[in-house]
Amino acid sequence: HRPDALSSPRRSVEATPATARIFPVSMRVVVYSPRAVRFNPADIIWRWSGPLERGTYAVAGLVLFAIKHNIDRFVAIAVYDRPWSLFYYISPSDVARLGSLPRQDVDFYSTLLAIAIPFVYVGTLMTVKRLRSAGLPLWLVALFFVPVVNLVFFALLSILPEAADEELSPLPKSARVRAFLDRLVPSSALGSAAAAMLMTLPPFVAAVYLSVNFLGQYGWSLFVGLPFCLGLFAVLVYGYHESRSIGGCVAVATAATVLFGLSLVAIAFEGFICVLMAAPIMGLLSIVGGLVGYAIQLRPRSFRDTPALLLVLLVSIPALMGAEYRGAPEPSLVAVTTSIDIDAPPERVWRHVVTFSELPPPEELFFKTGIAYPLRAEIRGTGVGAVRYCVFSTGPFVEPIEVWDEPRLLKFSVASQPSAMDEASLWGDIRPPHLDDYLVSEGGQFLLTPLEGGRTRLEGTTWYRNKMWPAGYWQLWSDMIIHRIHERVLEHVARLSRHHQHRSR
Repeated sequence: HRPDALSSPRRSVEATPATARIFPVSMRVVVYSPRAVRFNPADIIWRWSGPLERGTYAVAGLVLFAIKHNIDRFVAIAVYDRPWSLFYYISPSDVARLGSLPRQDVDFYSTLLAIAIPFVYVGTLMTVKRLRSAGLPLWLVALFFVPVVNLVFFALLSILPEAADEELSPLPKSARVRAFLDRLVPSSALGSAAAAMLMTLPPFVAAVYLSVNFLGQYGWSLFVGLPFCLGLFAVLVYGYHESRSIGGCVAVATAATVLFGLSLVAIAFEGFICVLMAAPIMGLLSIVGGLVGYAIQLRPRSFRDTPALLLVLLVSIPALMGAEYRGAPEPSLVAVTTSIDIDAPPERVWRHVVTFSELPPPEELFFKTGIAYPLRAEIRGTGVGAVRYCVFSTGPFVEPIEVWDEPRLLKFSVASQPSAMDEASLWGDIRPPHLDDYLVSEGGQFLLTPLEGGRTRLEGTTWYRNKMWPAGYWQLWSDMIIHRIHERVLEHVARLSRHHQHRSR
């Protein structure tokens, strides 16, 4: 560690036996000197080679974001007469479904995507150079494209020092936080794994409580940002004293997520079914966070940065949740249609659409998990203004009739609805907030189309909004549930109509 070691932009360092243990792949390490890196806008925008120090990365990133936000705001307000907010970047909603949006929305989001292209290019270039400078694998640039996660990732890259600092500078003296972590985290692999899993529970369970009970928010921060940070947090603690294997890091991230889910069930925050529904996306993202933690803890002396990184993670999640709460967009209206062909004319099918008798108890395991299922339909009055009651296992849907076109179309709105399910829990009947007012049905219809041979095609459609994000993931579940409910009703109507048809003959 001679003073002249930083005198040139690049310097080859011959590996001694000690450094060979840190860098076992190569006996020659090339490092960058941060003092030799000069701020040059042309380098940031055009050149993919070379490093980028953390201060330049942070400042340039914030400046570019400010420029893009103001361009987006001008286009939204001045050109398309739409509101715009910083918080719209936290909860992306409709951009991934351009093909199914109204024409004016397609034009608006297409314009925003076109504006974003140069910023995406520069942001990707800067992130690649910053990863190189920090001594991290370049494949981590993929996190630049993950909503919410990319904000945490930007904060981490803005505080991680350059690789040259770590290899050429002596270790700093331990601060009080460092000394506390030294005592708290065991040095053994098993002990540090146990500490990692246990240390994740209090802050991350508290974050769920903040999002769900105080903010009423089931959003990107909860289902994307939180599991990513959970896996990263657990692995940083696991690799606090020394670098761990990739298999061990993935195992610790996965085990921490499983323990986290079981904790939510044990303290009656959630039920088994909802935790299982969230498990695929949360499990995958926690593993991604664990892989990022594995890459960080491989860096020489990376453990000196661990307290700062853990603090960034603990602050990021509630901050993102608060930002998302302020700017959460209205979820899109989604239509689900299911159809069946019935051996009966529309006139006979119609009477069993308007009202139908008690359905037999469900035999499918799907409905035995607690998901609400239809029991019968009743109606008070006839024609427009009548009120239909579709009674489910959790209570009735109140459906005022808006279109009564016998025997072709019955269309209705939804004035009130019951819970989407009865949660299975260790504590009996629990009421997580998402059971009410998060999967909101706004209307439905039955369309009867005559077919050849005195047959009828019956189509059932439900329009609903799902206020849980990411919308694309939760729509997979909600669409499937609504399809299964439709099938149960349509098959019952078909049985009644066929039985009535045969009896008439």
